[in-house]
Amino acid sequence: MEKIAVLVDSSSNVTQSEQAALNMYAVNAPILVGERVYHENVDWQTQTDFFKFQSQTQQPLTTSQVEIGAWLEKFAEIAADGYTDVIVVTISSGISGTFSTVESLSATVDSIHIHAWDSRIAAAGAGNQARLAAYLAQSGAHLNHIFEQLTRLRDSTHVLFVVDDVKHLKRTGRISNSAAFLGTMMNIKPMLTFNPLGQIIAIDKVRQMKRAWVRIQQRFVEEIDNQDQIRISIIDANNPEIADEWAATMRQKYENFAIERGPIGAFIGVHTGEKALGFIWALDWQKLI
Repeated sequence: MEKIAVLVDSSSNVTQSEQAALNMYAVNAPILVGERVYHENVDWQTQTDFFKFQSQTQQPLTTSQVEIGAWLEKFAEIAADGYTDVIVVTISSGISGTFSTVESLSATVDSIHIHAWDSRIAAAGAGNQARLAAYLAQSGAHLNHIFEQLTRLRDSTHVLFVVDDVKHLKRTGRISNSAAFLGTMMNIKPMLTFNPLGQIIAIDKVRQMKRAWVRIQQRFVEEIDNQDQIRISIIDANNPEIADEWAATMRQKYENFAIERGPIGAFIGVHTGEKALGFIWALDWQKLI
């Protein structure tokens, strides 16, 4: 009989209390400064702590995949807890090799059946896919049904985000050099999204966050097509006042939508830099349970 666990990495921003309530497991993503390895949710307790560190450190920050040993330890722990299968919800394969790594490990680990799931997004977008999978697993759903619902959620997921300074995305290689160069030289803030392959691309450019918010709302209205079971996640990289304003506007305009706030954590923050803002929308995952 199947007993299914869900495993995420910390970049999905599923809180420890949610993990406990959903019997979900997590590994903390590594952040590198030269030869020294830090870990999200371990070395910085708040967004402010991390972004202060990012602004003051002499060496540039980079990210790396979760260590193979950490994955193996977590798989052994989950198997010891009596699970037969684990769904690993990964950050988009378009910006990380994590999905490929987990897929490779699935062929070598005998103690548990490993199922890698490519979220094709990051932060709350990946986190909500993990929440859906965990709720369904707790309710006794079979793997096939969980993956059917995950596919529905992933296919409905969209994101628009804007960074205050494009230099971090340029340096870490998560956006094309041409788009990054444009932003740096002209003081333009690119508006970004994930394409169907889960890669970050620039789709627009603005000079102010206020203008970005106008464009985001315009695109959102064009794409929701009168759907009424939408969840909006507004996330920020230590820019809570503006993000709270965006959320308040959405709650006023769309009373029937689920609207939530969340962070851009340290791992994603390495690439976005401070003050970035994201707007994610999809089918409300709670309606898919």
